[in-house]
Amino acid sequence: MTNRLFIIGAVIIAALYVLFSSLYVVDEREQAIVMRFGQITDVRTEPGLYFKVPTDIVDSVQIIEDRLLRYDIANMRVQVSGNAFYQVDAFLTYRIADARLFRERATGQLSVAEDRIGASLDAALRQVYGLREFSAALSDQRGQMMQETRELIRPDLAELGIDVVDVRILRTDLDEDVSATTFERMRAERLAEAALLRARGEEQAQSLRAIADRQAVEIVAAATRDAEIIRGQGDAERNRIYASAYGQDAEFFEFYRSMESYRAALANTGTTMVLSPDSAFFRYFGSSGELPAANTTFAPPLAPQELPESATPSTEPALDGLGIEETVAPPAITLEDGSELTPTIGTEAPAPIEIEPTTPPEPAEAPAPEASATTPAPSTAQ
Repeated sequence: MTNRLFIIGAVIIAALYVLFSSLYVVDEREQAIVMRFGQITDVRTEPGLYFKVPTDIVDSVQIIEDRLLRYDIANMRVQVSGNAFYQVDAFLTYRIADARLFRERATGQLSVAEDRIGASLDAALRQVYGLREFSAALSDQRGQMMQETRELIRPDLAELGIDVVDVRILRTDLDEDVSATTFERMRAERLAEAALLRARGEEQAQSLRAIADRQAVEIVAAATRDAEIIRGQGDAERNRIYASAYGQDAEFFEFYRSMESYRAALANTGTTMVLSPDSAFFRYFGSSGELPAANTTFAPPLAPQELPESATPSTEPALDGLGIEETVAPPAITLEDGSELTPTIGTEAPAPIEIEPTTPPEPAEAPAPEASATTPAPSTAQ
């Protein structure tokens, strides 16, 4: 009884082994290669449940990937035309299109196929970069470079039954040595540009400063000229009025001038003068306090005189401090708010002030002189 149970159990186990070893499942992401004694007999690309000869001794099944696969390459150092170097990251997407050829050429192993993919991608990238200048990889030629890489690598990988779907370049950076050199060159260019802008600004500042200084000198000179003209005209008018007033009575004029001389000479200045009492300076000191008789016959008043006309401002271009005519407009400066600051071109001297001649007042009749008590001055004044 016990032996019969063992036999039945062994038969059931053997039946189950035969059943399961004759079945195999193909997933929708896979494809299967059926081999009999090492020779490929069938390739299953459709998903489903399939049967084969039981046991793996006669028929064996190798599962091959049927989905889109990716191969990455990182920190690849490539040289471009001009002996410059880049650090490149790229990846390749592929699919096993011919499982039979993939089994024959790469033994159906992805590790073997990826060694070949890596070598082909490396060679293709070096060839594509080597044909271009330094700046091409950072320009709009990048898409064309990826397409060329894919076309170069496709025939080689097609021999393994692999179809290259796409090649993408993830990163293109300058090599450390090239990056340092490029940075220094860019830094020198920016410094040169900054120095140029600073020099232009200084040139404009000096130009504006020179124009402002010249304008200040011309304005001050024009104002000084007008002031001297006005002062001269005022002095002339004052002298004319004095002459007109003093011409009415010469004796009173002499008396007035003597009084002014006494005030100026005998002021409290600490000066000692020794003079004779009979000198002309003390003429009115010996008059016993009597004023000179009033003059009743006045000379005719002086006719008003017209003031000389002021010079007409010149319409010629203003000259700078060196006597060189300014013919070039000074530069304009754009401020931070967007407005432009345009300096004055040349200067125009301001027109002189016109002074209308004044008519001297009619002389009034001199009042009768009144006697006043005066004390004769001594011959010695201190």
